[in-house]
Amino acid sequence: MERLAFTVIIPARMRSTRLPRKMLADIAGKPLVAWVAERARAAEADQVVIATDHQEIADAVAALGWKVCTTSPDHPTGTDRLAEAVDLLSLGDDEIVVNVQGDEPLIDPALVRKVAGELALRPNAAIATAAHPIDSAATFFDPNVVKVVVDTAGYAQYFSRAPIPYARDAFAQSRDSLPAGFPAYRHIGIYAYRVRFLREYASLSPTSAEKFEALEQLRALGHGHRIAVAFWTGAMEPGVDTQEDLDRVRKVLSAG
Repeated sequence: MERLAFTVIIPARMRSTRLPRKMLADIAGKPLVAWVAERARAAEADQVVIATDHQEIADAVAALGWKVCTTSPDHPTGTDRLAEAVDLLSLGDDEIVVNVQGDEPLIDPALVRKVAGELALRPNAAIATAAHPIDSAATFFDPNVVKVVVDTAGYAQYFSRAPIPYARDAFAQSRDSLPAGFPAYRHIGIYAYRVRFLREYASLSPTSAEKFEALEQLRALGHGHRIAVAFWTGAMEPGVDTQEDLDRVRKVLSAG
């Protein structure tokens, strides 16, 4: 079996409206972003790189031995930051990069590796991501939960905050539960990219669907790029967005 080769890049911005300086929040003696890097290393990535626009983050993680890539503070999206990072790292067009968010210290290393592996198996895809089955009507109808419809070959057809696909007959009777066998999937926001796509991304114009849905991945679909979807049934640990999230993570990681 061919060895799975991939790089993990962790975008780490200092600015955060809900939890200022969260990337450097202390958890059991280490900054939050360092815990994320350890999860990425446990996924057996060839290299783990923290891409940051802030010297304080760069200094903190470099002191712990992590590779750092200093990027511009002006990037509008994390994908743009990755695109600069792959050039600074001189990665080849066919290499695979997994974007792991810097505020997910409990992410399962197996999920990181699974998304990288999905892209490696699908040469026609520019991106791979993940989805988790939805079994709750409340979750399905929640606009804060992004849904994805997947075709028979395992590629994303569309992502939306709307309830898709829509069970017309069943929901005409009741929206309190989902019908048996209903293919409802929650999108998990982790991505593996071919470096070639990241270099092209900056030239892609935003699409109307992307702007109205506020979903960046629709830009790739709108310009004809294929997104492979890995199905994940393991636990989905939430990231750190609030002080309550940080307190919960501190309790979990301190106990471990």
